[in-house]
Order: sequence, then structure tokens, then C-alpha cells
Amino acid sequence: MHPFSFTKAANTREALNAGRQGGRYIAGGTTLVDLMRETVERPERLVDISDLPLREVRVTERGGLRIGALVSMAETAAHPQVRSLFPVVSEALELSASAQLRNMATIGGNIMQRTRCTYFRDVSADCNKREPGSGCSALHGFNRMHAILGTSDACVATHPSDVAVAFAAVEATVHLLGPEGERRVPFADFLLRPGNTPNREQNIRRGELITAVEIPALPRPLKSGYLKVRDRQSYEFALTSAAVALHVRGGVIREAKVAAGGVGTVPWKLPAVERHLIGERPSDALWTAAAEQAAGGARPLENNRFKVALLKRTVERQLRVVGGTK
Repeated sequence: MHPFSFTKAANTREALNAGRQGGRYIAGGTTLVDLMRETVERPERLVDISDLPLREVRVTERGGLRIGALVSMAETAAHPQVRSLFPVVSEALELSASAQLRNMATIGGNIMQRTRCTYFRDVSADCNKREPGSGCSALHGFNRMHAILGTSDACVATHPSDVAVAFAAVEATVHLLGPEGERRVPFADFLLRPGNTPNREQNIRRGELITAVEIPALPRPLKSGYLKVRDRQSYEFALTSAAVALHVRGGVIREAKVAAGGVGTVPWKLPAVERHLIGERPSDALWTAAAEQAAGGARPLENNRFKVALLKRTVERQLRVVGGTK
């Protein structure tokens, strides 16, 4: 590990001043510290923001939900308002990491975490995300866990967060505070596809601080849930996952929110699936037909071609569960 300085911010003003000067924010440290040990990350200055007043979970005036950036994953998953209003978020969090990590990791840190691609974390391998212009070892290496959607010739790494898939599905917004004031970014625009600049992973400016993630009010009644398919039931990253939220009124699907994880370079919204569902009556045939739209535009690699069919099955299965026809 390389030498670095460490300071603890007593308030938001101190944190922003340190961030403007190049300090890296740290709270639970469950991702950044690992990357520092592996010398993937080499920050010169860490700024501990764990004392900032960003630990509130509350229902908004319109009936949405605002989750402070420093609320832990465990606290968020267990919060009664999260569980009752958006169980898809609770379920995604409970299927993430280990209990010990969920107790430490924060919501803001979770959506900022970097890929678990083994080539990215191996400093001897070529990786455009870690060292722009060096190449991508995953393209012709072992790429079973890599993305099939949103990829480019520069990067095929998946985004590892489960709760980010839920946030993408319900169209959350990320609240940011920086030297130039407050800013809100739709979740779909916050995490960036690799394109030719895979080293740019988030739509966040120098010194900006995530203050909250806000889920908009959605029509009620709303049923939602998260399904994660992985190699083992214990702590493991997704091969595929599906976050689904459905508003059914009068026997007809009025709103549908669907996103997938484990298959995209970012949490992957599935608008074609959503369009296929809206205005239709729930049925087994509908779920099957809608799920067929899930892998449009997929570019599988040598070792992960199975993900195309697995993604469709995962989406179909979760539609059946949430739609009540399982």
C-alpha cells in the first residue's frame, strides 16, 4: 500500500473543501480499501465523511423515498418504509455481500463501487479501465462473468452492485453536492457505459459528494421484487439478476419497471420488456413473450454466451413471481 494522508471531516463544508483539493471520500471503506491494498487505487489523500448528517431514510412529500448516502446497506434493507414501499430495494440489498459487509458499506459507497473484473484488479493485466489505452485482457481471456450488454471494444466489465439494479428499475435520482452547489442526476445517467473512456465510470464532478438516492413516487398498488442468479447461494456476484416492479389495476398492467444486473456494463434497464407489458393482462404467455425482449442488442463473448438464455429465464421467472402467476 502506498503512503497517503487521512483526515476526518467534521461537517459538509470541510468535506467539500477537501474534495475540491483532490481528497477521496471514504465511509465504510469496503471497496476502496481493498483496491488500495491491491494497488489498483493509489489515492494521496482520504477524507473520512462518516460523521456527516446523511443517515436519514424518509418518505418524501409525494410518497417516494429518500435514502441518505451514509445509511448502511443493512439499515436500509431493514427499514420498515423501504420494506413496505419498495421491497425490490430491500431484497437486492439482502442478496448482496456478506452480513458483515452490509453492516459497514453505505448506499453511496455501494453505487460508487468499481467492477469486480479480475483483470481490472490484477495490476499485471491489460485494463483500459485501470490504465487507459493499455487494452482489455477480458476480450480474449476468460470472460464468463463479463457483460453482454453495453460493452465496447475497450471494456466488457460488469457493474457489481445489486441495489443499483433496483435503483435503475424504479428510476431513482442521485443527489449530489459540490463546490458549485446541488445537482440531481437520474440514475440512468449516473453510471456511465464504457464506450472509449471506460476509466470514467460515474457522472460525478471533482469534489462532489453523494448526499442521497431518491426513489420517485410510483402508482399504487405496487408489487416489486429482486431475483439474483449466482453460482452459489452464499456471498457471490450475479450471473444475472432481475429487478421488477408492476402496477396492476383493473386486471391490467398500467406501469412496469424492469432492469437486469450481472449482464451489463451498468445496471441495464429493459424498456422493450416494459413496453411489451404495459396495457396487457398478466398471464404466463405474456411473461414469456416479454422476457424474449430482454437480451436485445446482446454481444456475448466466448465464455458467456449462456447469459443470453439465462437472462431471459431470469426475467421471466421474476415477472411470474411479482405478477402473481408463479
